[in-house]
Amino acid sequence: MNKFLNYMKLRDKLLLMYVLSVFLPIVLTNVVFYNVTTGNIRNQKVRDADMALNNLKNDLQVNIDQGVGLSYSLYADSIFNKTIASKFTSDMDYVETFNSYLRGALANQNAQGVHWYQVYTDNPTVLSSGNIERLTDKIRQSDWYKQSKAYSTPYPTLIYSEQKLSLIQKLNNYYTSGIEQLVKIDLNMERIQQLFQTSGFNGKVYLVDPQGKVQYRNDKTEIPDAVSFEDIPLPKNSLTFKSAYTGINYLEGWRLEGVMDEEIVLKDVRKSRISVIWLASINFIIPSIIIAAMSRSIHVRLVRILKHMKKVKAQNFQTIPHEESRDEIGQLTMEFNRMTETIHSLINEVYIADIEKKDLELRQQQAQLHALYSQINPHFLFNSLESVRMRSLIKGEKETANIIQHMAKMFRKSISWSQNFVTVREELELIGSFLEIQKYRFGDKLDYSIVVDPAALGHRIPKMVLLPFVENASIHGIESSPDKGIILISVTVQGDRLIFKLEDNGIGMPPDKLREIQCYLKESDDMGEHVGMKNAYYRLKLCFQNRFEFAIHTGEGEGTLIEISLPLIESNL
Repeated sequence: MNKFLNYMKLRDKLLLMYVLSVFLPIVLTNVVFYNVTTGNIRNQKVRDADMALNNLKNDLQVNIDQGVGLSYSLYADSIFNKTIASKFTSDMDYVETFNSYLRGALANQNAQGVHWYQVYTDNPTVLSSGNIERLTDKIRQSDWYKQSKAYSTPYPTLIYSEQKLSLIQKLNNYYTSGIEQLVKIDLNMERIQQLFQTSGFNGKVYLVDPQGKVQYRNDKTEIPDAVSFEDIPLPKNSLTFKSAYTGINYLEGWRLEGVMDEEIVLKDVRKSRISVIWLASINFIIPSIIIAAMSRSIHVRLVRILKHMKKVKAQNFQTIPHEESRDEIGQLTMEFNRMTETIHSLINEVYIADIEKKDLELRQQQAQLHALYSQINPHFLFNSLESVRMRSLIKGEKETANIIQHMAKMFRKSISWSQNFVTVREELELIGSFLEIQKYRFGDKLDYSIVVDPAALGHRIPKMVLLPFVENASIHGIESSPDKGIILISVTVQGDRLIFKLEDNGIGMPPDKLREIQCYLKESDDMGEHVGMKNAYYRLKLCFQNRFEFAIHTGEGEGTLIEISLPLIESNL
């Protein structure tokens, strides 16, 4: 595989990478996305249709239950049943009974789901009036009465006749002396039609009776009477839904059948097909343009570098024209130009380089001679200071001789230390000499104390890294103070850290001055006026990076405390 790729041109590799990494994934992704989206929408539509059909079933049951409640209330009313089954002595007797009781008993039976209800009885002494009517032979020949005779149940019977749904309840719960009486409750078909129209089911809904006959539907097309649901022609790609009434005696066997065209279900997906195609086109065109531009940028510049390399082979040291590019090819171009110029320079300037080499050797010899001279000058200065000290001793000026001895010691140590690191003992000796000189200067105005943990004396620190802070405390802290100055120095070992503390009772500094010094030490590259402190802090940073800790605690008129924490370095290291 690698051998095959190594023989392919870069342009063909980029084209293959584009086809495998961009084109095919985009096509497959969009195909999978469309199919998954189609399936999800179809499943969601099916769930919505099932829910809508179940909701319609429940709403229809609630509407029918209102009529059932009315039928049960009349069926269970013993007084009402016995009253309409009574033998009235005269018409006036019935009218008085109707006005005194029957009118009120029937007037209280109202429900939204009921359009009209009528009580039928074959009692010859009952007059047809209000909601009570004589059960005649003509009524017995009606379709609804014949359908009700096919059922002999104690609960209401739901039938469809004369384009309306009705509940037929026989009022035979009590002894009626052989008189037949029943109540016919016509349901509110406008309300039922409204339930069917607003059910949310995006298709046709059929109300089917226990015999499989369609009794009601939500569309307005005419259907033959008592047509079977199986005989209704359905669309080719239709989806059917079924929701049956179970466990309800008066609705047992009734069901709702829903039919939905699959094209309606996928209508939203079909509409989104154009959007999917546009998105796929955008996902295809934009990467194509980007990869084409990137391919051209890489190919053209590589070919140009190759042409100039062939020119170099023919000893034509022409550089590639400069262009603003910082990618790898741009860097390769810059390095090629630099290499070409270097080779050309080496060929044309070999003799100049030889002359410069000899001149450099001469300068190195002069520098060595300078170093020898610099070693002689301190020698004479040390001898001169020693002569002055001896003369002071002869004259009895022991204090002056002592100070000159400290000066000579400081000067000699400052230039004689051949290593960058010294022991704490050596550093403190140098600090002690400096403080003696300052005490000679200030007299009784200055006093100092050095407390050292013996375990700290053998550890090494950068040379002259503590002295600048002692100098700053004596000059800036003590000199400006009207009171006697005290400098306290302590060096201790805590765990694997060397702790150096320098405290004075000088004038201190305000917070803004402290922030200025901290910023100057940590951030500024300019040496400024505190050269010694900056130099010492910078050397600590070079030696220990972030392993040292430095802190200044001060306040205006409260003196200054400097704490430096360094990692331990043994003297034998």
